[in-house]
Amino acid sequence: MPDDVVLHLAGEEVILLGERALRIPRLRAVLIADLHLGKADIFRRAGIALPVGGTAADLKRLQQLVERSDCEQLWILGDVLHGPLHRAPWYSHWLAWREQRPGLAVHVVRGNHDRALSAAALQVQVHEEQAALGPFLLRHEPEPDAQAHVIGGHLHPLAALPGLPRRLPAFWLRERVTVLPAFSQFTAGVVPVLAAGERMVACVDTAAVLLPAR
Repeated sequence: MPDDVVLHLAGEEVILLGERALRIPRLRAVLIADLHLGKADIFRRAGIALPVGGTAADLKRLQQLVERSDCEQLWILGDVLHGPLHRAPWYSHWLAWREQRPGLAVHVVRGNHDRALSAAALQVQVHEEQAALGPFLLRHEPEPDAQAHVIGGHLHPLAALPGLPRRLPAFWLRERVTVLPAFSQFTAGVVPVLAAGERMVACVDTAAVLLPAR
């Protein structure tokens, strides 16, 4: 699609989507990171006034992404959760969605916020530290590896554009490492200092935009 960015990483065609996801067409796989389900609920319980519905909106975006991509595999690279699982307001919506798509394989690489994550409760397959997918090594923390191209999350990269006060979620393309933007819309982030040869792809609404090299 014209609003996507097509790249070749480790010899594999990948598509960066403005919906803050990476698609691997050959494997019919979609990768996201840092879903942080329930984060806004925790902030509200701490007395911080936030509008309701943020987690529901993220789940709706995830459902639309899966339908658009027609994928067979969904990989969440850490921090699915941000707090307790059972009795969370979003939990019944998650289960209803899983029942609607029983053929979708959902894999989770456990992140630092996933202490309460239960494979059985969420109907997912959990990988404790990393997992191999095609030529890629999938991790939550995007530490480089000498043998494979790493795809990770955790850092919540943002792009700062001249003249634009708003920071945009972005993919950070590094040497042998690709860092995904946080999928959750309720997350802070960091604007990385790019090394020579590194690029960023900003997510502008549903469009992915390859930014000029610095």
